[in-house]
Order: sequence, then structure tokens, then C-alpha cells
Amino acid sequence: MGCTNCSTTADGKPAGCKSNGYCTSGGCEKKEVFDWLNFMSLDGIDGFKYPYVEVRFKNGRKSYFENKDGLTLTKGDWVVVNVQGGHHVGRVSLQGELVRAQLKKNKVNKKEIREVYRKATNRDLDRYNEAKKKETSTLYKARKTILELKLQMKLSDVEYQGDGTKATFFYSAEERVDFRELIKRLASEFKVRIEMKQVSLRYEAGFLGGVGSCGRELCCSTWLPEFRSVSTSAARYQNLSINPAKLSGQCGRLKCCLNYELDTYLSELKGIPEVSEPLITKKGEAFLQKTDIFKKIMYFGYKGETSWYPIPTKRVEEIQELNKQGKKPENLDDRKEYEMPERSGGYLESSDLDALDKKLNTKNKRRKRKKNKRKGNKPNANHKKS
Repeated sequence: MGCTNCSTTADGKPAGCKSNGYCTSGGCEKKEVFDWLNFMSLDGIDGFKYPYVEVRFKNGRKSYFENKDGLTLTKGDWVVVNVQGGHHVGRVSLQGELVRAQLKKNKVNKKEIREVYRKATNRDLDRYNEAKKKETSTLYKARKTILELKLQMKLSDVEYQGDGTKATFFYSAEERVDFRELIKRLASEFKVRIEMKQVSLRYEAGFLGGVGSCGRELCCSTWLPEFRSVSTSAARYQNLSINPAKLSGQCGRLKCCLNYELDTYLSELKGIPEVSEPLITKKGEAFLQKTDIFKKIMYFGYKGETSWYPIPTKRVEEIQELNKQGKKPENLDDRKEYEMPERSGGYLESSDLDALDKKLNTKNKRRKRKKNKRKGNKPNANHKKS
């Protein structure tokens, strides 16, 4: 994730960075990882270095490669790696013990890992930059061809291979698309091998990037390594209104951040009783309006009334037990036995709101009186002194 002030200078260091040209997170790119084991000798007591490295490509896409030749690599080095049907150019983003942990976590089969050829030379980088310059024009031409063929798909990005012999087109579609004719046209026009790769809407949002409703860059384009399924039950557990416009991200799916605090809410909900029926008192039936999960307070309101009564969860359980026995308590809250938790300015009851309205009304009346007095005391400009 890049800093807003990191505009590079002639020497290549960020102008606004106050850490000698290096961010504390390790860099200014998408999904940058801070190698906190970089200065620890867990992998090299006897001089042995872990032979696998993580290499980053366009849009934060990463893959693992084997350093068979024992090249001296550091984070940020450009390398030429073996890929299917040729070679590609990328940057080393991680090495050492963290790569070992990532391979174990992701259950990567080491037999399928390809090797690192060499460090990239100036010739390799020039060829790679020439291929990158074609990506924007290729993207627009391919979108035009898709419109001509009337295909129900959305092309989001194009990536050229480092040797310039292959182009990968990333697209999203709701249904299966027959793009055989599209591949023929693209191959004849750009003279390269074509690969069509379908991605989900979440991955597409990560490619394009943007700013979320929280005011920060999208998690999927900055640091989120993998996507977890998000359901509407996560919003219900957190007492959020089921409003698709507010709960959906820029990808059109439920926001990934709904899962961040879900475990905390689930642990707190264990001590809160389930209320499927209204509480019955001698005054009438009281319906549940909302629940303050962390303060253990449940708000109930009688039918036809606008006031809500905050009731502790222990009192709710007691009323439910009395209703099962066919008994009706006098009222909802028995203040003699249950003391309400002290409020820290989080919620205002209806009585507090009424008092606040009266206070504001009296202030407004006083201001109007003062204005009227000032206008009455001002002398008339047309009146002449006798």
C-alpha cells in the first residue's frame, strides 16, 4: 500500500518517506509483506539458505519459485523465472523462513514449483517494459472486439509475459462464455499466444483498486491475501440492517470486513437469551427492539408506545421463566433488584431525548428574545431628533 506523499525523486527514493527511503511495511506496492524474519538466522546456521522464493508480478499477483542455482537474491531484485511456454520477469517479494511458512500454510506441492533462471539483465528489463507498454492499447482493442462479437463478459486487465510471446486476458462473467472466435481474432491481431483467465468479482476489484466507504483503500487490493466467504448471517449477528447498498462493496458482493469482528460478536452473544416471543407483563406485551450486545442490555417497547425500556439480560431471562410458568410480572424492570449499568454516553433513552429537546427549545427562545430586544432598541434612521 503506497503512501500519499511517496513521489519518487531523481535518486529513486520516496520524497515524503521519513524512514530513509523505506516504508515500515517493506515497500509501497500492493499486498506488500514485511519480512520480520529477515535479520534472524533461522535458515542459515550452517550456511544453508531456504531455496524457495516468492516472486511478485503485475497487480500483486504472486507465485513461488525454486532457486536451484543458489543465486544471491534480496527483496526487490528483478529475476527471470520459468513459466508455462516461456519465461517471465518479476520481483522477489519474500524469501527465507516466511516462504517456508507460506508453502506449508497454502499446502503447495514443491514438485510443481518451477525454477528461477537468473537475475534479470538490462536486456530482459527492456523487453519486459516494451511488452508492458502494449497492455493498455491491447485492452481497449480487445474490449472493442468483445462488443462486436456481443459476448456477455467483462474484460478487466491484460498482462503480457516477460518475453512478449504470450498475453493473459483476465475477465469476469456470470455465465459460461464461448470465446473461441475471440481468441482467433486476438491471436491474428496481436501475433501472440492468448490465454483467457476467468476471475471472480472480488479479484477484479483487487486488480482495479479503489477507496471503500470507510475512506481507506480496498483491503483486497492492499493487504488481504485470500478471500473468505461472507454471508448475511454475519450482518445479523452484529445487529446490522440488511441493506444491500450499505453491506456491499465495490465488487457488488458482501464486504469482507463483515468477518473481522464476527468472532467477537459470537463470543459475546453466548450470554444473551434468545427472544422469539414478546415478554408478557400486566401492562401488556413488550417486543424486543434492539440489543446492546457488549453492555448486555436489551431494549423492549410496548405496542402503541414510542418509549423503549432498557432491561438487563438477567431480568429478561427471569421474565421468560415467569411467562413459561403462566405468571405475569408487574413491569419489565425491577430497579430494586437489578441496577442498570452506568451509561458511558453510548445511547440516549427517550426521556433523555425529550430533555435535550426542551433544553434546545429554551435556548432558541432566549436567542429570539435577545434579537427582538436588540431590534427594538435600535433607533430608526428616518426619525429626526426634536
